[in-house]
Amino acid sequence: MKKTAQMIDTELIKPKILYYGTPVILLNTLNEDDTVNISPISSSWALGEHIILGIGLGGKAIENLERHPECVINIPDPSLWENVEQLAPHTGKYPVPEDKAKNGFTYEKDKYAVCRLTPADSVAVKPTRIMECPIQIEATVKNIRIPDYSSMFAIVETQAIHIHAHSNIIWNDHHINPDQWSPLIYNFRHYYGLGNPLGKTFRAET
Repeated sequence: MKKTAQMIDTELIKPKILYYGTPVILLNTLNEDDTVNISPISSSWALGEHIILGIGLGGKAIENLERHPECVINIPDPSLWENVEQLAPHTGKYPVPEDKAKNGFTYEKDKYAVCRLTPADSVAVKPTRIMECPIQIEATVKNIRIPDYSSMFAIVETQAIHIHAHSNIIWNDHHINPDQWSPLIYNFRHYYGLGNPLGKTFRAET
């Protein structure tokens, strides 16, 4: 029996986090010595060719972007969740910020070694791409803003300049085939893939 609106009960809750199901990205930024830092991020959204990132302050990613405004936004699929999780307890920031140290983070410079993924040269930006990620977006930073209502994160506006995709998920030259592509989803600190397709919007071209 399907519930009607009158039959659905709700309760007020105070969850510690509000990652209610967003794609995971691996953000590659450039260190001072031209090595690459990889940061798992689960706060991002796209508006046309611009991708907006929410990045915590005090970490290596935001420090790198402020110094060198280029990045690669790598989007893993569900098969890479363990590689992503290998990065989770590490930071490229030394010394480890106090708040991160209290939460069990440790310093690690060679993020590629930790996550066992493969670098690939980018076309137009200095940070490398992650070859195993089915979608890799080279981007430049257009603006970094720290909101006046929080001192915990920055809102980073980027512009995609080159988009790489694995051949097996491409349909009709420039379309991503949604039957072949599934992003890794961060769902209240658990990893998920997509379920069965339910339908499509009227604007879908595939």
